[in-house]
Amino acid sequence: MMAQLAHTTIVALSSAPGKAGVGVVRVSGPRVRFVLETVAGLIPQPRVATLRQLVDADGEAIDRALVLFFAAPASFTGEDVAEFHVHGSRAILARMLAVLTALPDVRLAEAGEFTRRAFEAGKLDLAAVEGLADLIDSETEWQRQQALRQMDGALGTLTLAWRATLIEAMSLLAAELDFSDEGDVSGPLQQQALDLATDALASLKSALGSFAMGERIREGFVVVLAGPPNAGKSSLLNALARRDVAIVSPIAGTTRDTLEVRLDLAGIPVILIDTAGLRDSDDPIEAEGVRRARALVERADLVLGLRSIDSDPYRIENEANLLAVATKSDLAGEVLPGERAISIKTGEGLAELLADIVGRIQGLSSGEPALLTRERHRIAVADAIAALERAVTARHGQGELLAEDIRMAVVALERLVGRIDVEDVLDRLFAGFCIGK
Repeated sequence: MMAQLAHTTIVALSSAPGKAGVGVVRVSGPRVRFVLETVAGLIPQPRVATLRQLVDADGEAIDRALVLFFAAPASFTGEDVAEFHVHGSRAILARMLAVLTALPDVRLAEAGEFTRRAFEAGKLDLAAVEGLADLIDSETEWQRQQALRQMDGALGTLTLAWRATLIEAMSLLAAELDFSDEGDVSGPLQQQALDLATDALASLKSALGSFAMGERIREGFVVVLAGPPNAGKSSLLNALARRDVAIVSPIAGTTRDTLEVRLDLAGIPVILIDTAGLRDSDDPIEAEGVRRARALVERADLVLGLRSIDSDPYRIENEANLLAVATKSDLAGEVLPGERAISIKTGEGLAELLADIVGRIQGLSSGEPALLTRERHRIAVADAIAALERAVTARHGQGELLAEDIRMAVVALERLVGRIDVEDVLDRLFAGFCIGK
């Protein structure tokens, strides 16, 4: 639908909806200069904010506002773009949108349409568009850093480098095939091509290794609270979330399903999950809750294994990712080696436990923002790796077959940055954007 309307002029509120000090109304398309002359009375000098009285078709004042003009192609969308920085009252914003959409060939933008036009104009590749979406949705510092790197084109730049290397390898194979009988083509061209493919393969594998971390930063690190009934899991969840999320009761088996809370811990996105108490039960509902709890423990990035300090030791599976916690330290009992003692009642040990959690998660990261952050990225890179592995491990020496494997790797990389086969991806991606982006 967007492709059919690509040459119309679109308008939308680009700032957050609702009352604010300033609201930004953005316009993009071939009628922008007409819009500026009609509403603001002039076309401002590009990239220079100009204070103007904005009027409707009858000359009635709408607001006094800053007006900006970005001439094509030096704009976000690659088209002429105008921005009206008006006072952010609902009445002014509604009037502005009504006046602008009443002009000929000007309509409200669809979700993500400004960014889609930027993509179609070559201003952003698909990976950068995804980075922009992640940046808008970012809630923690780690997410912001990763999304900003993606939006700035880090993945696209590296992908172009991989592609250039493989294109060079293909050209060497073509030279060997087409000009092998000519004297000016010399040297082991096939081996040179395979050497280039091997270099690209090593770099692709290194990037693929960052996927798990990139996905975790986008979605959040999974921290599971596990232990026997009445170990204080729900109380700790509420304490870390700083609000009542879980029901706290002395009755064993109160928590029968998982409860999730998203937290920002020192800039790290964390999904904190409270689980059912681990015990055998004849109650089918509680038994299902225990089964789900054990499954979460197995795949968690970090497990807080809780036991009440006055209870017997309790073994939690996934010991590699275990952080042992002795709760209710205000009661009589013994802290075992390696346990962090805490008391929700007195607050003892909570700050230290938070520091432990942050330290353990930071230890999972290499410190460098990941390049691959979505399943689509992983699949494209994995496909390129598979094609190159076929080429570099082949022993047949057939240049045509080697060139085809390398070409398949190039095709996978072109999918990665959105050069081919991206319509379904684009429709899903832009549907998640706000109207004015």
